[in-house]
Amino acid sequence: MNETLGIAGAGTIATGLAAVAARSGDVLLYARSERSADRARAAVTKTCGRMPDKPDPERVKIVTDLDAFGEASYLVEAVVEDHFAKSTLLTALAERAGEDTVIATTTSSLSIHELAGASGRPERFAGLHVFNPVPRMDLVELVFPHDANEDTRTRSRELCVAMGKTPVEVPDIPGFVVNRLLFPYLFDAIKLLEQTGMQAEAVDRCMTMGAGLPMGPLALLDFVGLDVSMAIGESIGLEIPERLATLVEEGALGRKAGRGFYGPS
Repeated sequence: MNETLGIAGAGTIATGLAAVAARSGDVLLYARSERSADRARAAVTKTCGRMPDKPDPERVKIVTDLDAFGEASYLVEAVVEDHFAKSTLLTALAERAGEDTVIATTTSSLSIHELAGASGRPERFAGLHVFNPVPRMDLVELVFPHDANEDTRTRSRELCVAMGKTPVEVPDIPGFVVNRLLFPYLFDAIKLLEQTGMQAEAVDRCMTMGAGLPMGPLALLDFVGLDVSMAIGESIGLEIPERLATLVEEGALGRKAGRGFYGPS
């Protein structure tokens, strides 16, 4: 890996990306607090231990001061799917970035053009939509604002390849390609539950056994996170199913909360 990589975030995507990047270089990972840093360290260590090639988790240095990113050549924002939160962090990253540093976001649905504007560096900006679980999913939807220069585009593609990923350049449209096509199907599965009274397990069994899918739509929604799923649906203009909104309001956010369309885990 030719870049000195800095990842701002301590959640599932951030720590998964850090573990994957540790295969080929040292990584800086920013967490907002010591408590968050401890959780991130545990997550990186666990993820590295599950990967076939067992990358060294010590190659991921966890910091709690964004100023440490001054030495990075490629910065990736990987926080909650919320425009304000991402924009605020991107502004802070740009203030610490070197002149040639590329800044990227892992957004799965928000406008790359608008986030690039928030960074103040649209010529040095990219969208890297990685998929969860990061170590197992090869695709990166690579999205550029119109003003991104050729150096930014080339280095972003090379970074994806260095991490063992396959970059596919996609247009800057709501949901890009995967979520734009996937979430209408997932939300239709929720509407089917509402209309028929079927159990989640029955719907998922039909789709895994009948369509050959590795995971049913409702299990997949629980895996993604129901709050994240609702945010994606809103960003691409879908009608939010009532049952989804109710579960999110109750804090039943899927697998990470131990309850969603499926019961306590």
